[in-house]
Amino acid sequence: MAKTVTHDPPPAVPGRPLIVTEDAQLLDDLLRLCAAAGAKPEVHPRVPERGGGWESAPLVLVGDDAARRVRGGSRRQGVVLVGRDQDDAGVWKRAVQIGADNVLILPEGEQWLVDRIADVAEGVGRPALTVGVIGGRGGAGASTLACALAVTSAREGLRTLLVDADPLGGGLDVLLGGESADGLRWPAFAASRGRVGGGALEESLPRLHSLRVLSWDRGDCVAVPPQAVRAVLAAARRRGGTVVVDLPRRIDDGVAETLAQLDLALLVVPAELRAVAAAGRVASAVGMVLRDLRVAVRGPYAPGLDDREVARLLGLPLAGEVPVEPGLLRPHGGGRPPGAAGRGPLARFCGQFWERVLVEAGGV
Repeated sequence: MAKTVTHDPPPAVPGRPLIVTEDAQLLDDLLRLCAAAGAKPEVHPRVPERGGGWESAPLVLVGDDAARRVRGGSRRQGVVLVGRDQDDAGVWKRAVQIGADNVLILPEGEQWLVDRIADVAEGVGRPALTVGVIGGRGGAGASTLACALAVTSAREGLRTLLVDADPLGGGLDVLLGGESADGLRWPAFAASRGRVGGGALEESLPRLHSLRVLSWDRGDCVAVPPQAVRAVLAAARRRGGTVVVDLPRRIDDGVAETLAQLDLALLVVPAELRAVAAAGRVASAVGMVLRDLRVAVRGPYAPGLDDREVARLLGLPLAGEVPVEPGLLRPHGGGRPPGAAGRGPLARFCGQFWERVLVEAGGV
C-alpha cells in the first residue's frame, strides 16, 4: 500500500535510488525490489555526508527504523517512508517529520514501489506523444501514412517508435524494407506482464531509417494478449518522443488496449461515398475508446465531395487532406520508405501535422 502525504513527485532523472535503513530484513526486501526494477541503489544507515546522494538521488527510500535519524537531513522531494506495520498510526507523523512524499507499507506496496524505482532508473519524463493511424476502409493508405509520419518524426530528431498493431497487414518492417533486420517482433513479447523496461524495449527492436519498429514476424502468431500490449505500449510511452501506431480496422481486446494509450488518431478516408460509409462504422467503434479522432481525407474526390464535406458527414474534426502520391496508393518498393525524401506533398503534410500536434501537446 502506498499513500501520498503532501508533495507532488519531482520530475524523474536517471540515477541511483538511495536506501536509508539499518533493518537487515527490510534492506533485503528493498534490494530485491530494486533488482526487479533494474536499478542499483546506494545504501546508507543514515543521511549520508554532503555529496553522498541525499540531495542528488532521484528517489530516497527511508526505512521506518531510520526516520528519527534522517530528521536532520535537508528537505527534498522524492522521499518515501517504508514500513511494515499497516496498523501503526505513528508512521504518518514520522513521514511528515521527514518531509516524505509517500508512505509505503510492505508487502502490499511492492508493485507500486517497483514501478516507481523503474521510473527513476529510466529517467521517465514527459510521455511520448502517441498517434494512431487507421483506415476508413481497406486500401485507404493508413499503413503508408503511419510510416511517413514516423519517418518524418525521426528526421526531425525525435525519438520515434513505429508500432504495427495489425498482425494481418503484412508487416511494417516490409514496407520499410527491413523484414530481415535483427531485432524482436511482437510474438517475443506475448508473455509480457506487469512492467516492461522502456530502455530494454527500445534496444531490442529493429532500427530502420533512424527509428525503432515493432512489427510482426512471419510465424503463425496473429494475436498478443491485452496485458502484453498494455505493458509494451506503456514502456514505449515512458521513453518519450513520439509513438506512431498503425491500427487494424477490427477492434478486439488488444486493439482496445492500444486505443486507450493513444493521445489521438487519424482516420484515413478516401473521398468516395462507400469509403465514407465504411469509415463511419470504424469511427463509431474507435470513438467508444478514443476521444480525439480526426479525419485525414485522401483524394481524388468523388462528385460533390471535398475534405470538409467528408469531415462533416463523419462528424469529426478535419486533420487535413492527405496528398495523392504513388507510394500512398500501392505497396512501397525499392527500400525507401514513404516520406523519407523530406520533400514532396506527403512529407509536407506530415511535417505540418507534427508541428501542429506538438504545439497542442506543449512540446515533447
